[in-house]
Amino acid sequence: MARKVWLSVIIGAGLGFSFLGLLVVGTFSAAAGLAKNGTQVTLAKGTVPAIYQSVVQKWGNLCPALNPALLAAQLYQESGWDAHAQSPAQAQGIAQFIPGTWATHGVDGNGDGRTDVWDPQDAIPSAASYDCELASYVKDVPGDTTDNMLASYNAGAYAVIRYGGVPPYAETRNYVKIIRSLEKSFAAPVGRVAPSQQAAAAIYYAQQQLGKKYLWGGEGTPEQGGRFDCSGLTQASYRSVGIELPRVANDQWNAGPHPARSELLPGDLVFFAYDLNDPRSIHHVGIYVGGGYMIDAPRTGAVIRFDPIDTPDYIGATRVTRDGAQALPVSA
Repeated sequence: MARKVWLSVIIGAGLGFSFLGLLVVGTFSAAAGLAKNGTQVTLAKGTVPAIYQSVVQKWGNLCPALNPALLAAQLYQESGWDAHAQSPAQAQGIAQFIPGTWATHGVDGNGDGRTDVWDPQDAIPSAASYDCELASYVKDVPGDTTDNMLASYNAGAYAVIRYGGVPPYAETRNYVKIIRSLEKSFAAPVGRVAPSQQAAAAIYYAQQQLGKKYLWGGEGTPEQGGRFDCSGLTQASYRSVGIELPRVANDQWNAGPHPARSELLPGDLVFFAYDLNDPRSIHHVGIYVGGGYMIDAPRTGAVIRFDPIDTPDYIGATRVTRDGAQALPVSA
């Protein structure tokens, strides 16, 4: 049974703010299924760097098995939006094509007469085109066509056809699960976003840290005197309820769907960026407690405290989910 938790805190000498956070699981419906029943999927604001947003939105609608949020999730998983990424296996560019696959499936997405694996304006359309080609290969295979398409991207269409669906390879099944989980983070929510069951306990943990001095790189270890920096605090707060977030704030951004400012609930992570059109520029994170305030570890020389969230660099919020967090890279 979900617990009803009332949060009441006092800020400053003689000035009280009461944050009554009644967290009732099931009050709001979760986002509708993506790309089902003809629903047009759009990208959530601020989730894709502005320089790539239009090409992801356009090419993400190339075929029914694909949508822009899914394509964005795949690109994020492959390269983290790094157009210069190169893996030890020689996978190259933002979409991580190996040379042999690029030679066959690379397309001239921007019409400049070249197919350049290092140019996202070619590589992103090529990834979409390749996805849709794979979907056509496995369209008659039982199961979810999108899952089978992603499995084909990872293990090859022959393996999907042979096993009659996603093959029993741990790596492939994990790949499909990660992309489908991240998809929810990149899609603009349809309806209200379901509240987190763990939010109240995560806030309780953060409350216990109030007044501690900020420490750059702090993760709350005994050797650090239990001190934190901003993302160390949010990571530890959710770790206390069994959810492991990445260490870096701009990776935590992708740990779940993104509620609008008017829909924030206690426990949501709130983020701040230098460029509101580029999530890679996120520089700060806090945990929302209600009433327009968060608990955060602000900067060197300050203490963990309550701060307002409505500042010019507020980029948005994330409602953490267990599947969303598990889909993200976890730094040591």
